[in-house]
Order: sequence, then structure tokens, then C-alpha cells
Amino acid sequence: ICLKNGLQNRLGRFATMMEAKKAKTSSSASTSVVFDADDHSHRRYNPLLDEWVLVAPHRMKRPWKGQVEPPFDFSDIPLHDPKNGLCPGVTRSSGKTNPHYTSTYVFTNDFPSLSDDLPQPTKEQSARNDLMKLSGVSGECRVMCFHPHTNLTLPLMTVEEVKSVIGVWSEQLLDLGKRFKWVQIFENKGAAMGCSNPHPHCQIWASNHLPNVATKKDKTQREYFEKHGSQMLVDYAKMELKDDKRIVLENDDWIVVVPWWALWPYETMILPRKRHILRLCDVTDNERTSLAEIMKGLLTRYDNLFETSFPYSMGWHGAPTGDTDDDDVRHWQLHAIYYPPLLRSASVKKFMVGYEMHAEGQRDLTAEQATRKLKEVSDVHYFQAQDEK
Repeated sequence: ICLKNGLQNRLGRFATMMEAKKAKTSSSASTSVVFDADDHSHRRYNPLLDEWVLVAPHRMKRPWKGQVEPPFDFSDIPLHDPKNGLCPGVTRSSGKTNPHYTSTYVFTNDFPSLSDDLPQPTKEQSARNDLMKLSGVSGECRVMCFHPHTNLTLPLMTVEEVKSVIGVWSEQLLDLGKRFKWVQIFENKGAAMGCSNPHPHCQIWASNHLPNVATKKDKTQREYFEKHGSQMLVDYAKMELKDDKRIVLENDDWIVVVPWWALWPYETMILPRKRHILRLCDVTDNERTSLAEIMKGLLTRYDNLFETSFPYSMGWHGAPTGDTDDDDVRHWQLHAIYYPPLLRSASVKKFMVGYEMHAEGQRDLTAEQATRKLKEVSDVHYFQAQDEK
């Protein structure tokens, strides 16, 4: 009996030792895996919007059985469409007829979200209670056609034509900025981003209030300036130039970078390379030329990535306008943001739903991976290359 009990005790201690060794080995194995940002999930902070983004690069390996976008063919788009309300000489649905313009053309939106003659609510209507607030608005909405030809997009236009577009953006900013606090220049390109009209155009909305995103950026950039004594995005450009891992294109005046905190798959930001610039209308003529060159280069690479007319939503952000004192907004730095939805191919886009809507933004490849892919493609537009053949 004693021998039996002793054997059982020794076997029990041996089993306990083996379990402990197994647990230790398992723990060591799990901790020996070195973090790799290109493969392991992590979060990145966006200081401009004071938000975090979840990065899960391994999700690019999952199979896709969801929605696919219809194919795009430049040859399907006519040079002039007499039924398209943005074409020269065409009468729009409002009954107004476009002139036979030969370059850019700007007109007041026929169905504006903002106008300068809207009735304003009374104090009683505005301040109902802390949970149900209401505010009146005033503003102006304009549409700007880039070119008289419907079958052209910015990457297929000449540098001089793109420069003309930038010039008119500056003029519009100066004009509307005299009366309104914020002027938002934005372009929605492609059906995947809600644009059903293929004619090259953008919109310009001016408002007497600072919109939500502009309010966030004003706050974060101001706080950074007060803490560091320098502009956030000026410092950020210096960091990216030094790191050189997320720069897609650069010239003497501008850089195109996939931001460290990018949310959309191939999101990019255009930033002044060195100079502090408050607004687009402060850009010099030489800088306007180099901006046109780098814009055309970026958009060509976008199109070449999946050999399609790459959809995106683009917007310019600069210091507030109106009666704003420039010295009070010196924390701002001019920048443009491109949000393209395509993820894996010309037919598969990223959907911002579920976790992205209810928790926080999530992307499926790292900023560095996106940069490498954009840098690998040709700087000669695939459609023009086909024509040359």
C-alpha cells in the first residue's frame, strides 16, 4: 500500500511538472512572435481628427463574395452629350442654358443645399432645450466644370488645363471667402462615390458656419500649435520626408503621402513640401504649376492601379475665410485629401459599414503597403498608352 501511494504521489508530481512545462512553453511561443505592422492588427492615431483607426492587413487574404462594381471603359463616354446638363450649349433641367464654354465653367447649383436668402429661425426656435438644438444656415453652392469634353478626366487633361482648374478654384475661394466663413471645394468622381454624371466637374459649397470636420481640424491644429509653436502639418511633412516610407510622389513644392493614419484603402494627402500656406489662393504661380503636375501624376497612378477611371472623393482644406484674422488661424496648413473606395480591384470597393459605423474606422492594408502599390505603377496613363499602340 505504501509503495502504491508513493508511486501515485510521484506520478502526480510528474504530471504537474509536465503541465507547468507545457504551459511555460506555450507562453514562450506566443510571446516570441515579433510584431509586424504589415501582418498584425494594430491601431493608428489620427491627430488631425483626434480619432483612432484599426488596421487589419491580414483581412486582404479573405475571399470576397460581395458586391462588385460594373466595369468602366473610357471609350464608352462621348466627347459631347447633348443630353448631359453639364455640357456646353445644353439646357439644364432648370431651364437655364450653358454657354458654349471652351475651358472651365462655373454656375450656381440649380438645387442648392445652401443659399444666401434662406429664412432664419427665431431664438425660441433655435434654443428649444439642451437635447434639441437648431441653427439657421446661409451659404452658396456652385458647380464647376473642368473641361468642355465629357470624356476627359483630370489625369487625361494637360498640365496647363489642370493648372487652369486650380486657378479657378483659387478665384472661387477668394470670391466666396469674402462673404462666408468656410468654402469647401470638393470633387466626387465615379458612380462608386455617388457621382452619376461622367462630365468632369466638382462642387464648391460656401457656408456662414464652420462644418464639423473643419471644426475638428481647427481645434486639433490650434492645440498642436499652442503646445509646439509650429504647424502640425508642416511638422508632419518634415517627418514624412525624413521617414520616406509613405511618400508616393514629390517635387520641389509638394508631396503626396499616404497618411500614417489613412482610413480609406488608397487614401492620400497633398501637402506643401516646406512652405507654410494658409489657403489655396495663397499659392504662387510656380507652385500652381507644380501642383498641377503632382495632381496629374497622382491621379494617373490611381487610374493605372486597377486600369479603370479610379473613383474618389477629394476635398481642399485651408484656413477659414470671411472676416477671420489670418493671425488667428496661423495654425492651419493647406492640404487636399483623396478618399478612394476601391480595395482589391476595379470592381471591389471598401464598405464603411458595421464596425466602421458603430465603433471606429478600420482599414484592410497598411499605409506603407498602399504606398508601395501606388509607386509601382506607371506614370503614363494606361488609356493614353493604349492609344499610342
